[in-house]
Amino acid sequence: MILNNKIAAIIRQSRTVLLINMLVFISFSNISGQNAKEDQFPFNQKDQKETPSFKDRLFFGGNLGLQFGTVTDIQVSPIIGYWVLPRVAVAIGPTYRYYKYQDNGTAIYGAKGYIQFAVIQDLSSVIPMGGHTGIFLHLEDELLSLNSYYWKWPNPSTSERFYLNTVLAGGGISQHLGRRSSLNFMVLWPLNNPYDIYSNPEIRISFNF
Repeated sequence: MILNNKIAAIIRQSRTVLLINMLVFISFSNISGQNAKEDQFPFNQKDQKETPSFKDRLFFGGNLGLQFGTVTDIQVSPIIGYWVLPRVAVAIGPTYRYYKYQDNGTAIYGAKGYIQFAVIQDLSSVIPMGGHTGIFLHLEDELLSLNSYYWKWPNPSTSERFYLNTVLAGGGISQHLGRRSSLNFMVLWPLNNPYDIYSNPEIRISFNF
């Protein structure tokens, strides 16, 4: 019964979260379109003459999720990544979430890794639209430690915590804000979601620099 109430609450709030994320992304996209310069585009331009160094291939970033109401969900997920190829990036990092439904809260923590493939690096090269917007595919694997009593109520396991491994797949758009920085809007679908920890789909906004 508690689990069903959680699902219903998440669905009610998902529309609001999606709207806020879209407004934030559109606002940054407009700012970027006004200020972007050609020489600020990332190292993987076609006219790049020199092979980028290890330092130039590295990037940092992550996402911060905030949701308040009947369901409180606060998430912090920093990452460190590496451009393996001009269109392929991999990244890893820890993740921490505080999840509360009504008066019952719990901590969720673990780690994740992902691979991204840039389908279109700069959409303006295909459609004259200004700015520097890319389209990418995203595949992520996340391992989380969950509280047994909270997520397996009313019959907790003998161990205080247990692990849940989830694969998420989807894609998104990336708005370049500078040579090494970008704002990314992603829509991901969890391939397994037995405890309804993830929305379906999962909406995320992340930053890279």
